[in-house]
Amino acid sequence: MREHLLRRALRLEALTISWNVIEAVIAIGAGWLAGSVALVGFGLDSTIETIAASALYVRLRAEMKGADGEETEAHEQRALRIVGVTFFVLALYIIYEAGSTLWFAEPPQPSRIGIALAALSLVVMPFLAWAKYRTGEALKSRALIADAKETIACSYLSLTLLVGLGANALWGWWWADPVAALAMLPWVIREGFEALEESSADCATEDSVREQDT
Repeated sequence: MREHLLRRALRLEALTISWNVIEAVIAIGAGWLAGSVALVGFGLDSTIETIAASALYVRLRAEMKGADGEETEAHEQRALRIVGVTFFVLALYIIYEAGSTLWFAEPPQPSRIGIALAALSLVVMPFLAWAKYRTGEALKSRALIADAKETIACSYLSLTLLVGLGANALWGWWWADPVAALAMLPWVIREGFEALEESSADCATEDSVREQDT
């Protein structure tokens, strides 16, 4: 049963990595051609998600190859720390992207490719987040659950991109995208702290057990 869950988790992370690599290339390319900072930033966000998913893939692959409990837990803690750090990188990206847009009053540039990509992402990413969360709970993998939450954050950013492009096109509300993104900051930062705290707590518990054994 656990092997089946691990295989499913590996497939989900492989799909996450593949999708985000494609998304990053298209978004950055389309953003550069359209002169859209929002689209380029969207591609950078996909790069952040790729880093987190790659850390999870390594952790899951290690267990599939027969790593013992101690080695698996070490991989889990490492993946949890990496995901926690990427939450803060994501927060910095949101602050910079939204802040510069508001400061310089830069409306998102129209891009059919960008709109189509954001809309498609809203279909793919929530499914991935839900599937990874369910699988993470079944495996009792805190790192996989944290990665699922980061995928939720990326889904939300896809929505803010669409809202920003649409609101600007319909009503001239160029500020809708950055304001919506900033509203998510408290949640992103909280999840980052929780992931790092869990990895630190696990390290402390493991050190305590080792001292008792000696």
